[in-house]
Amino acid sequence: MPRAAFRARLRRCLAAAAVAPLLAACAAADAPERMSDRPTVRPGAEAASGAPPAPRPAAPRQAAAVPADFAAWRAGFRRRALAEGIRPEVFDAAFAGVGVNARVLELDAYQPEFVRPIWDYLDSAVSETRVETGRRLAAEKAPLLARIEARHGVDREVLLAVWGLESAYGFNYGDIPVIESLATLAHEGRRRDFAEEQLIAALRILQSGDVTPDRMVGSWAGAMGHTQFIPTSLAAYAVDFDGDGRRDLWAPDAADALASTANYLARFGWERGAPAALEVRLPAGFDHALADAAIRRDPAVWREMGVTRADGRALPDGGEVAILAPAGAAGPAFAAYPNFRAILRYNNATSYGLAVSLLASRIAGAGPLIGDWPRGDRPLSRAETEEMQRRLTALGHDTGGTDGIVGPMTRAAIRGFQDARGLTPDGYASAELLERLRAAGG
Repeated sequence: MPRAAFRARLRRCLAAAAVAPLLAACAAADAPERMSDRPTVRPGAEAASGAPPAPRPAAPRQAAAVPADFAAWRAGFRRRALAEGIRPEVFDAAFAGVGVNARVLELDAYQPEFVRPIWDYLDSAVSETRVETGRRLAAEKAPLLARIEARHGVDREVLLAVWGLESAYGFNYGDIPVIESLATLAHEGRRRDFAEEQLIAALRILQSGDVTPDRMVGSWAGAMGHTQFIPTSLAAYAVDFDGDGRRDLWAPDAADALASTANYLARFGWERGAPAALEVRLPAGFDHALADAAIRRDPAVWREMGVTRADGRALPDGGEVAILAPAGAAGPAFAAYPNFRAILRYNNATSYGLAVSLLASRIAGAGPLIGDWPRGDRPLSRAETEEMQRRLTALGHDTGGTDGIVGPMTRAAIRGFQDARGLTPDGYASAELLERLRAAGG
């Protein structure tokens, strides 16, 4: 997870995936602003009884298919792995019984027709159950969290929020053997370079003794442990916080996982005690073209424009701030501080960044959002989004392509269309907007 680079790249190449955005390495500028549902994490599934959630046991292993072409790929990859320093016995133990995992292929290929509205995602991500569990664990793990804060300078609430979102506080961090999931993806071929890079890193982790092959389980795309690190990120950022000689992101106490997450966020500029995202109230007549992640201003500039916190208090200082309105002018708005951008290095989706920020605030004692979402809006289907892009382009508003992704270029095109027709230029894709485009003859 610390999946920073690969998540951003995957979102750009697997635009419609509503499952874990964990795969591959292709680049594009028009990243979608959506949060997908991880297949290995069930939002709100943490134990409701008040007892600490226990990691879900791995599913019983079933023999995986080993077609001839997979065996040929494995033989070639074995030569590469050994050439890169992996010991033969480590490779052979890791690949024992490994074949093509049909579940991985199914989840990799899954592309839903409809995108989940951000308010539905946040309702689940920041559920009362998740908030209560986070507060309980904050009390139970206070000594551990205090030590992590002291060493890495990252607020405990954000660590709990990441933990809660990534694995429902350890309740479910995946049950697919990581070697098999990555081997399946490498063999399938669309993301071979990414998957093989991760496999080499995973083999090095096994060779170092951090974990054994039977415990190295995770998501269908190779994300592992309580806070879902991919192998290269584990190698680069994980820490042995408890001093037992292993970076064990699966351990029941989650000490290494939480400390590793803190180390990751600290490496990308987290400032302890500073805000991440705050709900704000925009003044009457606010130019919604300024509500864009790429437009950052000193908080004093926004204050002069009349932007306040949602409860009317002054917007605090703390580095350059962007104003975000993910549901357009009809929904809540947020001030995104530098800490928010550190969260996006973990998962480059505005909805995820907001979920972590809001859940962390709720765990710390804050109340729910004040603003209302436009819950009556219907999300556009992928086909409708592509139609919207075609119509915008035909009217002279370049979306950068017809791919069904509402990213920066598409939002800019929407704003251009809205502005040209005297509408609020909030860049929000909606069924009403599509109807306007149809009426305009685009």
